[in-house]
Amino acid sequence: MIVTVVLVAMIVFILAYRFYSRYMAMDFELNDEAVTPAVEINDGVDYVPAKPSLLIGQHFSAIAGAGPIVGTILAAMWFGWLPAILWIILGSIFIGGVHDFSSLIASVRHRASSIGEIVRENMSPTAHKLFLIFMWMCLIYVIIAFTDITAQTFKTVAENTAYGPAVAASSILYLLAGMTMGVLLYKFRLNLTIATAIFLPLVLLIVWAGPRLPEGVLSWLGAISVKEWDVFLLIYCFIASIIPMWLLLQPRGYLGGWLLYLTIIICFIGAVFGGFTIEYPALNLDGFKSSVNGKMLFPILFITIACGACSGFHSIVSSGTTSKQIRKESDTRIVGYGAMLLEGFVAILAIATVMMLPIGSPMLKTDPNLIYANGIAKYLGLLGIGFNVAFPFALLAFSTFVYDTLDVSTRLGRYIFQEIFGLTSRAGAALATLVTLLIPLAFLMLTREKGYLVAWPIFGTSNQLLASLTLLAVSVWMKKTGKNAWIALVPTVFMLVMTLWSLVLQMTPFIKNFGQPVTPDVVISGVFGAILLVLSVWLVIESAKTLAARRA
Repeated sequence: MIVTVVLVAMIVFILAYRFYSRYMAMDFELNDEAVTPAVEINDGVDYVPAKPSLLIGQHFSAIAGAGPIVGTILAAMWFGWLPAILWIILGSIFIGGVHDFSSLIASVRHRASSIGEIVRENMSPTAHKLFLIFMWMCLIYVIIAFTDITAQTFKTVAENTAYGPAVAASSILYLLAGMTMGVLLYKFRLNLTIATAIFLPLVLLIVWAGPRLPEGVLSWLGAISVKEWDVFLLIYCFIASIIPMWLLLQPRGYLGGWLLYLTIIICFIGAVFGGFTIEYPALNLDGFKSSVNGKMLFPILFITIACGACSGFHSIVSSGTTSKQIRKESDTRIVGYGAMLLEGFVAILAIATVMMLPIGSPMLKTDPNLIYANGIAKYLGLLGIGFNVAFPFALLAFSTFVYDTLDVSTRLGRYIFQEIFGLTSRAGAALATLVTLLIPLAFLMLTREKGYLVAWPIFGTSNQLLASLTLLAVSVWMKKTGKNAWIALVPTVFMLVMTLWSLVLQMTPFIKNFGQPVTPDVVISGVFGAILLVLSVWLVIESAKTLAARRA
């Protein structure tokens, strides 16, 4: 029964938080008497002390998006649900949780500096520049993957019904509702509770109204191709990155958070009380290769499931915004480690939507977002909610998770590009955003349909490499401050081996066919893989130099 798997995973996560996070907290010597940057500066804008009960919600909404859904469902289909679940549980506890917790407390103890600044202070100027470039490239891959996934969602057809145009219409109305809420909150000083009472039901009404809009509107939206949606979404990313945060990102993120929690509750209740049995095989392997597509279990599993088990993107969030709101050092345990385990649990719930599907189900030939939405629709069906309402709701909820990822990634990419080249003006901000989005545009226009399948291995590898290099930087900091660096160093070695191995595999087709006609997919994977490999090895060398100098 699916309920057994879900409950066992939940119990293991609870025990991990109870014991392993406490062990790390003791090693970090968390001190609530120490004044955190949020308390010391407390400017009411960026540095604002927050209660952990509030901060964990904000942090979790920022790190948990479509990542723990798409990657986990792909891996479960390719290799079977058992390897996917084992990696999520063990990865979240011993690698992802360590990564998030350590990067958060390291940032707090470096005046809430970004992970890039921590690299600069503890390693070298060269390592700092390399790390910034690496982070920027990682964010580009995030934008590529999730832009195309959203575009695919807007073209969804299920059970001979075109749901995509309705979801696209609801998405547009949802973004307009978020902007309206932002104006009312910040220009007309509307109370947040009243705004929530108005706009949360409005979002649910938008979900219901999407499929019921005039046929002419839905036909017009349905005529837009996937590639055209890619372009429109990148234009949205450009606008969202340069307008004030209060106008769209904050209110839209706030409303999206409600949808995120509602979806988690629905998935948990459905998985636990729905009585669904396990239909999909635990193992889908021929030796150590997937019997579905021939991909190697090692290392592909570990870069396909990124966000659900370990994600370098989390360190950008932890050291970018969350560390500026930590009220006392002990709060880093629940916010950093606890939120990672919660995201791991979201990934487990996503896998449950695969486990209920029998081999041969037509749904297995569709995209991960549709499998996830189908599972949620089945859960809501237990409450008497029809498929024609439940399915579009699940797709819109999925799209809102992606919007949050796209918004944050584009803005962070712009920040990093500005930092690298010293662009401080508004024109510089626009230029940085434009350059950040030009590569995703070129990638999506050159690759075949469903370009996200090409981008996902690169995204997963770069994301996991960022996590590896963050753990490496944290290991250097821990060694310099007399902490037990092995807590971070062992996960560093494991992740570096898996990710560099994956890079070599992705580059192999390009190298073997060098000088011969190859598809754009092979060229892109080979070139980007080579760039990431060079940056990674260079950063490892810089770290080794720092450790050697420290030892001397």
